[in-house]
Amino acid sequence: MDKLKLHSPDLTAGNIAKIAALFPNCVTEAKGEGDSLKPAIDFDLLRQELSADLVEGPQERYRLDWPGKREALATANAPIAKTLRPCREESVDFDTTKNLYIEGDNLEVLKLLQETYLEKVTIIYIDPPYNTGSDLIYEDDFAESSENYFERSNQTDEAGNRLVANTDANGRFHSEWVSMIYMRLKIARNLLNEKGVCFISIGNHEIENLKHLANEIFGAKNFIALIPRVMKSGGAKGQFFSPSVDFILVYAKDKTITSPFRTKITQDQIDGYYRFVQRDGTRKGEHYGEERVFVSGLDPLRGCKNQRYWVECPDGSFIIPPGENFPSRVKDGEKIAPTAEDRVWKWTHARLNEERSNGDLVFKETDRSPLVTAEGKRSRYNLYNKLWLNEQMEKGKVPADYFDKFENRQSSAELKELNIPFEFAKPVSLISFLTEISRSDSDDVVLDFFSGSATTAHAVMKLNAEDGNKRRHIMVQLPETCEADSEAYKAGFSTITELGKERIRRAGAKIRTELESQLDGELPGSDKHEEITTKLANLDTGFRVLKVDTSNMANVYYRPDEITQDGLDMQVENIKPDRSPEDLLFQVLLDWGVDLALPIE
Repeated sequence: MDKLKLHSPDLTAGNIAKIAALFPNCVTEAKGEGDSLKPAIDFDLLRQELSADLVEGPQERYRLDWPGKREALATANAPIAKTLRPCREESVDFDTTKNLYIEGDNLEVLKLLQETYLEKVTIIYIDPPYNTGSDLIYEDDFAESSENYFERSNQTDEAGNRLVANTDANGRFHSEWVSMIYMRLKIARNLLNEKGVCFISIGNHEIENLKHLANEIFGAKNFIALIPRVMKSGGAKGQFFSPSVDFILVYAKDKTITSPFRTKITQDQIDGYYRFVQRDGTRKGEHYGEERVFVSGLDPLRGCKNQRYWVECPDGSFIIPPGENFPSRVKDGEKIAPTAEDRVWKWTHARLNEERSNGDLVFKETDRSPLVTAEGKRSRYNLYNKLWLNEQMEKGKVPADYFDKFENRQSSAELKELNIPFEFAKPVSLISFLTEISRSDSDDVVLDFFSGSATTAHAVMKLNAEDGNKRRHIMVQLPETCEADSEAYKAGFSTITELGKERIRRAGAKIRTELESQLDGELPGSDKHEEITTKLANLDTGFRVLKVDTSNMANVYYRPDEITQDGLDMQVENIKPDRSPEDLLFQVLLDWGVDLALPIE
């Protein structure tokens, strides 16, 4: 490398490639022939993507607009002249840990991480302000060109990006919040790898705006789910309803590549569902559950035209789901195209035959069968297939799109146990569950750039201790001041970042102690002893603290017409006097796009 850039990547310079892939927000709808709609490129937005200054010329189209949108886009693309400085004294296992705790404005941090962690993050979880009217949000100074932004950011420690109260009396109440989250999500998307997913907790105050916003940033085709989560049960506050849920909005970087979500099968599920035992054959002794082959909720007109047919029973009778139309011949596999009045099997006859040849069909006698015979009477049989526990344990279970096991009271108990005072934290079990269903692998990176009390870091460490993986976490948090009358301040925490770092220290120590205690009573050399020992060896409860600061280089930027011969003859010291060699090293790592958690020798 000839020289250091001394600023974050200029996103605008990298935006001229594949439009639909890089800029899903530039894909819109336009009228085709007649009243039909066809995909089209929003060239005004594309021009804005490729410019760090404001571009005029908005046209009428289907999109979410608000005052300040173009300024926000310009800000997201503008480079900054800042760096990350290491802080060894606040870190844990600085030289060996792979985890990062970054203190500073998350917009600036996301820009600084663009080259180092471009497409390196597998999971993003954030819990931003819900914009209830009493929240603090970031006020970003974005009404300027990239050149001015670069110049100002390089010359002052007081540049923009501060928390302000956003009350509902603000004339730009929604616009301020939407601009704030838009910039950060837009940059954060670049950090996700191709199978990456983003989870966003949000309340009902901004859920509509956030979903429109995320559709624009990630592409509507990459929307996965909007999941309600029960925050609390009981309570009688509220004018019309007692608020008891918030939501988790889920998007993929590319849904066609992202692994389908799966969760582990619990012992309760095994005991309650996989309670049958195979008595003979090659699978003798294996556990299985039973699932109906006729599912009443299937729409017969959507991809099920070959799924209405006769099935022969052990006694020679024939069965079929209820309906108005029946195959002309009563014969196993004889089918008829269903109408809206007909019900269908969940499989084609070829798939059913495959299950039957494997011995995985079960005809059970019952007096409540929904199936009918060739004589039009209720059948004495219902039809099931076997779900083998071993196979299902490997595949996992599809999670429900409704969360009722992760209430806030759990997080209150977790924080109380650590003696960490913080309100409104999400429970560790929620983040662990989201990480688990994403089927994250060892060494996957989990990012939270609204980290608050660092629940995400706690969850990643706990999950690693349970399954032996080596997932990494990156926490980002502004050093927001704790109010003087708050419990956090009374407990000795002057900023949220101090509280978050201390939580990771205490949680990490607790997790390690609990894992070590599992060795008690285990014989050295036994499989269990070796498993726990390996988990302990892999467990990373440390974190490397980095803090956003102005460039390590002094302000020695001149225009050509300002340079004189006398100036050229002078020896100018470019490095600020308060910067260490390690400060300079980390600026080099940022410029080179090198992992900020690499060991330093």
